[in-house]
Amino acid sequence: MDEIVAGPLLSTINEPADLRKLDPVQLQQVCNELRQFIVDCVSINGGHFGASLGVVELTVALHYAMHTPYDQLVWDVGHQAYGHKILTGRRQVFHTNRKYGGISGFPKRDESEYDTFGVGHSSTSISAALGMAIASKLKGETDRQHIAVIGDGAMTAGLPFEAMNHAGVANANILVILNDNNMSIDPNVGALNQYLTDITTSTAYNKLRDDVWNFIGKLPYADLQQKFASKFEARLKKAINKSSNLFEALGFRYFGPVDGHNVLKLAETIKDLRNISGPKLLHVKTVKGKGYKLAEEDQTLWHAPGLFDKVTGQLNKVSFAVPQPPKYQDVFGHTIIELAKANDKIMGITPAMPSGSSLKYMMQEMPDRALDVGIAEQHAVTVSAGLATQGMKVFCNIYSSFMQRAYDMVIHDVAIQGLPVIFCLDRAGMVGDDGATHQGAYDIAYMRCIPHMVISAPMNEQELRNLMYTAQLDTNTSPFCIRYPRGQGVMPEWRTPFEEITIGTGRQIRNGKDIAILTIGHPGNFAVEATAQLEAQGISVAHYDMRFAKPIDENILHHVGKTFRKVITVEDGTVVGGMGSAVLEFFNAHGYKPDVKILGIPDVFIEHGTQKEQYRDCGYDKDAIVQAARAMMTIAEGSRVFA
Repeated sequence: MDEIVAGPLLSTINEPADLRKLDPVQLQQVCNELRQFIVDCVSINGGHFGASLGVVELTVALHYAMHTPYDQLVWDVGHQAYGHKILTGRRQVFHTNRKYGGISGFPKRDESEYDTFGVGHSSTSISAALGMAIASKLKGETDRQHIAVIGDGAMTAGLPFEAMNHAGVANANILVILNDNNMSIDPNVGALNQYLTDITTSTAYNKLRDDVWNFIGKLPYADLQQKFASKFEARLKKAINKSSNLFEALGFRYFGPVDGHNVLKLAETIKDLRNISGPKLLHVKTVKGKGYKLAEEDQTLWHAPGLFDKVTGQLNKVSFAVPQPPKYQDVFGHTIIELAKANDKIMGITPAMPSGSSLKYMMQEMPDRALDVGIAEQHAVTVSAGLATQGMKVFCNIYSSFMQRAYDMVIHDVAIQGLPVIFCLDRAGMVGDDGATHQGAYDIAYMRCIPHMVISAPMNEQELRNLMYTAQLDTNTSPFCIRYPRGQGVMPEWRTPFEEITIGTGRQIRNGKDIAILTIGHPGNFAVEATAQLEAQGISVAHYDMRFAKPIDENILHHVGKTFRKVITVEDGTVVGGMGSAVLEFFNAHGYKPDVKILGIPDVFIEHGTQKEQYRDCGYDKDAIVQAARAMMTIAEGSRVFA
């Protein structure tokens, strides 16, 4: 790979202290060079794009005006932290971003002292920064600031409001910077988005405020100016906006909105705010994808576009001579429309991921029956439960790792009440370069302990369609999980007729006599390849696709327990409490004592890399299955161990 060369100013900045040596008039050049460096890197290596371009000026201004790392900076979600990483000592290794063995695509505490809090999921920054601020207050660090940079999309979750409600009475030094670009990944939704728009676009308020502040700035007695100005502005906001400012009602001093692409003004404003104690909120207006025209025009596409030609903007898409299997998410997105056309009770719900989940197709075709509720997983689950009480068949589509945020609602609002909400858990298993914060490792384990929960995983596209069909039938009266991975399936011709699957039944893929392999979900395809290789080596393998982790197919397990002395289970979930654990529990309860080897995600956090690299390291790819089977057959210890 050709070396990516930083501009003349950026190349001199190895830490924020170097940035602070520059004259303010040089900051715009730093921004230009930083933006170009991000474009150069992401076009070649991939990654999140638009969000980081949109906060280039804000990033430079923050590190210029604040005393980082002493002042503690927390980035919400982390999509926008590329500029931050480049300015804080990682420019020369930034080409390894999100690659196997390289730096993380998100802020990570063990990577840099400037990464004060690890992030990857949204809406955590204010709570984290407040905890830091309260600790500093207890330690007597009255000159230390704590900054949370949060997007307007992330503000739709409940956690930021809980944090602000606390911060308003904690009297600790916290500055919340609201990065308002009207986007998360897809366009923002909800009343808060409209509220922010109203504040931003109130021409009368903004003009009058600027006139008053310019006049007050000429008066003597700075303390009196500040008190008078604060009271006057509060009354001004109430008069112009016809209601109290939401943030000031929570105890924050509100400043803004300000232009998020005027680096000099931003640096000046942030420097002033550093000297004001207590909770403050700076409302910054930015454009996602700023400085790259195509990214500004199609902000959803350019959130994480993959590799592209930085000059023409042409995305690097691989063309194939033969039809390719679809992504599992697209099978879901098109199948729910087919089902909804035949069943007028079906609705789709997603928390801010209509593109990622492919519910966007239903939102376009059936806008009254498919809802994006914003970054609000807890609400997504409970509103689904409310719909289910009225007889609706709700497909609640949430990424596996994000469903963790709504676990109490799954138990309290859905399962205890016996409501047949259908949870479609996208991105189950290994997710690739997003890494540890996004791995869908735990859903089998955390769902399996909930009474009456159905947990299923399709081995291919046909099975996904049939599971979706089965889940929406009136004969299903239980909460129903369907988990499927990120990426492509295995069936180019995937639009198969619907068939009901009896809940709790698996199927035999291959007959054999030496060893039994029990799989669930997509890794069953790895086992198909492995069993063919083992058969060629003289090892006869029986392969069963269990389909359900709960209720598990007891007929298959009785047969396997009676017939085989050697059993391998394979799953793309944690080995602690997963499908393999369920098999062992069954064997123990019924007195079967075969040797069992559980393959799956080990009891460690799996870092970023490609999915193939992660399957290999976790030890459940085709080669690992072959190795485990051969080791069991030779009664030798040699199965892959995660390092």
